Amino acid sequence: MSTLYDITIIGGGPVGMFAAFYAGMRQASTKIIESLPILGGQPHILYPEKMIYDVGGYASITGAELTDQLIQQMNHFNPTICLEEKVLMIEKEADQFKLTTTKGTHYSKTVIIATGQGSFKPRRLPFNYPEVFEQTNLHYIVRNLEQYRDKKVAICGGGDSAVDWALALEGVASEVSLIHRRNQFRAHEGAVQQLEQSSVQLLTPYIPKQLHSSDNRQIDQLTLSKKRSNDTLTIDIDYLIINYGFVSAMDEVSDWGIQLDNRGILVDRAMTTTVPGMFAIGDVAHYDEKIKLIAVGFGEAPTAINHAMSYIDPTSHKQPIQSTELYL
Repeated sequence: MSTLYDITIIGGGPVGMFAAFYAGMRQASTKIIESLPILGGQPHILYPEKMIYDVGGYASITGAELTDQLIQQMNHFNPTICLEEKVLMIEKEADQFKLTTTKGTHYSKTVIIATGQGSFKPRRLPFNYPEVFEQTNLHYIVRNLEQYRDKKVAICGGGDSAVDWALALEGVASEVSLIHRRNQFRAHEGAVQQLEQSSVQLLTPYIPKQLHSSDNRQIDQLTLSKKRSNDTLTIDIDYLIINYGFVSAMDEVSDWGIQLDNRGILVDRAMTTTVPGMFAIGDVAHYDEKIKLIAVGFGEAPTAINHAMSYIDPTSHKQPIQSTELYL
């Protein structure tokens, strides 16, 4: 049988990583199981270069920087990390849990679920196109602004992300075109005002109609169709960024034997689910008056860890020593 861990955390986003750090402070053997190929969750995947302003202690920090800081913090205790592994089933067996994943079986005394808003995937364009484009110059996420330097970039979308990236790329790309199916953008008023005063080419009300490729590997041109008209427009592009948002789902959680509703996994004040020994923290957890913020999840993590340690050993203290008393 594989190693029995004290705590297994499902989800390697900010809250899951902070929970792993705190579990290390409690000297718990800890494992993280993450379905994606990298740690960091939505801040790292969806907005690695966008600023986050509501994390305590940072005037501003990007999603990538926050991820790096959390990894450094967590690595004081070197938890076991399992990437690209999706949890399919959780079964209670006597005084332990059996976790069946896409890669094998894990055993743990307690389980902490920190899966955020669940698995997510980008909304694609509303017509078929070769998936190879997604490996070359059709992107759903901006990971590195420098990749677009001196290039012609087209962005599809009308919300905050699309407008923010258009403005961020204005001083990097040679040309930025923002394509939206309506004349009005749904982004924050200040950003829209800044957009209207920028050099970004606004193509409204247009929708993408066809992708053109000379080598069947990457996109050379994009044809747009004007709404309520037969007019079309074809533009040359080096990169196409689709900002139609992401679809999230918690389908797998419903198979884990815990109670949930359309707002998330139901937990009590100890962050305990309806199954003793299983806890939930972060956006996936729900209780009355819940506020979904990273900062709130950071506060829920120590609560869950301390009660998990008390579940393992009822004689342990729920209120541990302060980190300032430890040498890391």
